[in-house]
Formats: sequence, C-alpha cells, structure tokens
Amino acid sequence: MINLKNVSKTFTLHTQGAALIEVLSNLSLSVAPGECVALTGTSGAGKSTLMRMIYGNYRAQGGEIRIDTTDLVQAAPRDVIRIRRDTLGYVSQFLRVVPRVAARDVVAEPLLMLGTPSEEARARADALLTQLNIPEPLWQLSPTTFSGGEQQRVNIARGFAYPYPALLLDEPTASLDAVNREVVLTLIEAAKLRGSAIIGIFHDEAARARVCDREIDVARFAPAQAA
Repeated sequence: MINLKNVSKTFTLHTQGAALIEVLSNLSLSVAPGECVALTGTSGAGKSTLMRMIYGNYRAQGGEIRIDTTDLVQAAPRDVIRIRRDTLGYVSQFLRVVPRVAARDVVAEPLLMLGTPSEEARARADALLTQLNIPEPLWQLSPTTFSGGEQQRVNIARGFAYPYPALLLDEPTASLDAVNREVVLTLIEAAKLRGSAIIGIFHDEAARARVCDREIDVARFAPAQAA
C-alpha cells in the first residue's frame, strides 16, 4: 500500500547563499496492509521530513513514493489531493483548521468530502468525540479555543473518521493522559485489523512496542552514510 524506492531529499537555503542541505538518500521502504512501521532516529534525522514527503507536502528530489499505484513524486497536484481525500490520512502534531468551524464539523469533514450523508458523517464524528472524551458542550465550538490536549484529540478524531487504507501518524499519543492514550492506541489497533498500512513516529516507547510491527532507523539513510 505504501512503497518508497530510492527516495532522496535536499533543501536549498536561498537566504543562505543557496546552501544545500542533504537530508535523505536512497531510502526504500514498503508497508503492507495491516502493518504499522515506526520511524526512529535522533532529532534531525529526517523523520518528519519523510512523513511530509509521503503526504506530498515536500517533493522528493529522486526516487518513487507510491501510495497504492500513484507515484506522488511525479503526481499532478489534483492527484495528490485525490490521494489525500480517498486513500491517505495524516494525523499531525498540530491541529490546523479554519477558525469558527465547530469541532464536530472539523471531524466530519473528511467524510463529507467523500459524499457521506451529513447525518451519518456527524454521527461518526459524535462517536469519536465521545470516545476521545471531548465534552459534548464543546462540540459546537471552534477547537482553536481548546487546550492543547483537546486539540490533539480532535485532530485524532478527524484522522480516524474515515477508514483510510493508509495512515501517517506523527506522535499521536503526545500530550495525552493515560486514559486518552489508551483510546488512541485502541484506534490504531482497530485500523490495523481492518487493513490500514500505517507509518508513525512514536517517541512513546511503550506505545511503539504495542502497535508497531517493526522499526526503520531513518538515520541510516543520511547522505553521509548512504551506499
């Protein structure tokens, strides 16, 4: 479901005399349906950069990044948007939403974009907000007014509202108490059981050991160490 082949990434610092920063080189990785792979490595190794490349926020300098059969390195913008809508979910560390949109609608939006009837989409949103312990009086408020932990839970609810065949999870248990951490891990396990291919960054070692099938040390693909 997720296949990377010989992926490389370089940043050009135009404000620093066009200096080149090589981040990744010759990275190959495949994730099968129902498998969860953890990206590991020290800070600055390129884990978050790799996640953004897979999601299409950063373009790779070389190689292939295939989600199902679509190569995002060569894909047109409309195809990247289609993959994000239909196939590839992304739970980042930060909630980015339009101000004044209610939390319930933020969570339901991925389903509504796919044509799910409004009543069904909002019922799914309500169920996830309840499961993630967001008080019902907050559902009609913008999550921009929420605490950091509440925003993270809304973000998670949105990411799990639709059963994406592939998922990217960037620190999904960060800022969460023990009760909500358990809810999130249960959601990840359920996604694996239904066949989602998952790539995640988990600094929570116990969470990583519980839900991840294997680990990839991204530092191995730093250019200085590339084969």
